[in-house]
Amino acid sequence: MNNFLLLPIIIPFFFAMILMFGQKKIAYQRIMTIFGLVLSILCAAGLVLNVRENGPQIVTFGNWPAPFGITMVSDMMSALLVLTTLVLAMFIVWYGFASIGRKREQFFYYPGIMFIITGVNGAFTTGDIFNLFVFFEVLLMASYLLIVLGGEKAQLRESIKYILVNVISSALFVITVAYLYSVVGTLNMADISLKIAEINQPGILTVIAVLFLLVFGMKAAIFPLYFWLPSAYSAPPIPVLALFGALLTKVGVYAITRTYTLFFTHDLSYTHELLLILAILTIVAGCIGALAHFDVKQIIIYNIVIAVGVILFGVAQMNEAGLEGAIFYLIHDMIIKAALFMLIGIVIYVTGTTNLRKMGGLMKTYPALGWFYLIAAFGLVGVPPLSGFIGKLLIVQGGFEAGNTWSTLLVLASSIIVLLSAMRIFIYAFWGVEGQLSSNVEKSKFNGLFIPTAFLVVLSIFYGIGTEWLTPFMGDAAKILFDPSIYTDAVMKGGN
Repeated sequence: MNNFLLLPIIIPFFFAMILMFGQKKIAYQRIMTIFGLVLSILCAAGLVLNVRENGPQIVTFGNWPAPFGITMVSDMMSALLVLTTLVLAMFIVWYGFASIGRKREQFFYYPGIMFIITGVNGAFTTGDIFNLFVFFEVLLMASYLLIVLGGEKAQLRESIKYILVNVISSALFVITVAYLYSVVGTLNMADISLKIAEINQPGILTVIAVLFLLVFGMKAAIFPLYFWLPSAYSAPPIPVLALFGALLTKVGVYAITRTYTLFFTHDLSYTHELLLILAILTIVAGCIGALAHFDVKQIIIYNIVIAVGVILFGVAQMNEAGLEGAIFYLIHDMIIKAALFMLIGIVIYVTGTTNLRKMGGLMKTYPALGWFYLIAAFGLVGVPPLSGFIGKLLIVQGGFEAGNTWSTLLVLASSIIVLLSAMRIFIYAFWGVEGQLSSNVEKSKFNGLFIPTAFLVVLSIFYGIGTEWLTPFMGDAAKILFDPSIYTDAVMKGGN
């Protein structure tokens, strides 16, 4: 049964390879992609249930005992993130049928998506710090393809910045892993945790912790390393933007969460205080950006930055409430950001512009679109009982329990800014005098965009009202972050 944990990585990789053939056959590309994603979702759902029943699942290649072999680990946090990734990818691919364009579909668009999913799921599942770098590179190489696909001037311009930032980040990642290996003599993440505990995290390891925060913070877009995100993410078409916004920064957030709860837990007064300060500054920077722009893409992109800060604030508390809230909010944000990018993609399609000042009155012509956007906006803010509420509530509880009263109040205040930014889109685009409308709106294409988006918004509603059923899963994930011995014991003993 342990091999089950590899299937959400192997299946997308296998389908990515076979999709490299038959590029001109769009029906073949679409059917095989959806089939591969559905198959992967079923395996990931089975994995979540297996982890819930039997605890963390471990596979060490070559039957070498840990820590000598390459280890893959699926605990509840990684299993939930893998399942969420695959579900969102399916909705985004479905949405892209009506919007990505035939030329992009015929030029490795679907293999690119499947390779990104391979890298993302591998990063969530690996138990080896060097292979975390390897899976980062897999998803980044696929993202380089998708960000330039179509060859538009803005894409090519922004891709240079995106590639340069990630090349520098990747080089620093390898250097930091080398420093860590020179101190602890192992790459197995569970063994690293044990070795650091044995030597009680001397100063050199605190420096390495800061370097890891720099590496992963660049990928997660924390302050002040988020500078590349707004322009780079606004360049590709909406399905690619939705995929990037929902998944890529979250891999960086996951990496910070994993290393700062598994490795660097012996000097909290420095490492986690630094993480808390950067989380607060990230929230502030995101709020300023979200209020400063009248471009609908930029407003939601800056809300990615805000959410990254909120999640890492929960992680920095290092108590069960904060960690459980961070996991709740992480998965919520993946779902709601994908839904919001898909919704604003429809708004851009029917208006022909991204400028809020040129929009207006869409509620009269597209009422269903308006109501679904409003639900998603309230979910983003965390209006009860929608999806963002319970995660932010637990993060706030964790902040108060840790004695971080003023910073916790600032996190609460940021919800008002998020509400203002989301409602500004609603007021400008859907209320008032009718603004600019595109003359090329096709009903079939509109429906092709709206139906998968509506299903995803409904899923976000269920995520909010289904909190009672989800809490045991989130509790398991938080417990293993709060008590890393559960993780290390499972890996070093070979799992269940």
